[in-house]
Amino acid sequence: MAESTVWWVMAGVLIAVELLSGTFYLLMIAIGLAAAAVAANLGASLSTQIVVAAVVGGGAVIAWRAYKQGQPSSARASANPDGNLDVGEIVHIEAWDDQGHASVKYRGANWQVMITPGITAVPGACMIVEVLGNRLIVKPA
Repeated sequence: MAESTVWWVMAGVLIAVELLSGTFYLLMIAIGLAAAAVAANLGASLSTQIVVAAVVGGGAVIAWRAYKQGQPSSARASANPDGNLDVGEIVHIEAWDDQGHASVKYRGANWQVMITPGITAVPGACMIVEVLGNRLIVKPA
């Protein structure tokens, strides 16, 4: 079996394992193995093929890690408007108690409401910023 075929088979196996595990880093290493297969097709020695696989695969892993660290982290699920449709909605607060709590009827049910820490509780329209169980965390709209 040709050396390039061995590299291609190993790359294919890593891609299959990546599909089963869901880790994107295995795909980066498979790119390194594919680069080694190309180097084998071009007639490079085995040691050169191994160095190409290590440099390209390792470089791809480092580049992907740097890219992921540069991306902003997503909001918690309880405060993410993409996953929680209540976030961003407006509720009307009649009155707050001394601890910054209130009760409001929202979507046909009674909800406990808390003001976002560090903000003064003022009656009126408030926007939901987070949902924690049956408690709405709000800030003035």
